[in-house]
Amino acid sequence: MLVITEDAGVYCKHGPGHVKNRPSQDWLTVEKRRVLVEDDPVGRSISHCPSTVPFKPCLLTLPVIKGYSEFIRVDGHRICLQSVTGLTDGTPPGVVLYVVRTPGQDFVSEK
Repeated sequence: MLVITEDAGVYCKHGPGHVKNRPSQDWLTVEKRRVLVEDDPVGRSISHCPSTVPFKPCLLTLPVIKGYSEFIRVDGHRICLQSVTGLTDGTPPGVVLYVVRTPGQDFVSEK
């Protein structure tokens, strides 16, 4: 499973809704791009979600459901893998996921 960097393409499942990545650490990089770690995908803004009335567009990411490494940590935080998935605040509630489409690099994997 590939490690994701700040250049990862993370999107809501409505289509073009793009998540703004904001890495919290500078220690671990791949090709000079910071690796995302635990909680980096949470509470991030989502732009261009096409969901409209009567539904609320996805505006924020909620906690990660799966996708943290069980083996590799940076400063005590698990690194994020290409399998990162979580819910958004869009409607219908508890249904709309955000997922990684591209990891931002294709060189470093967990195993």
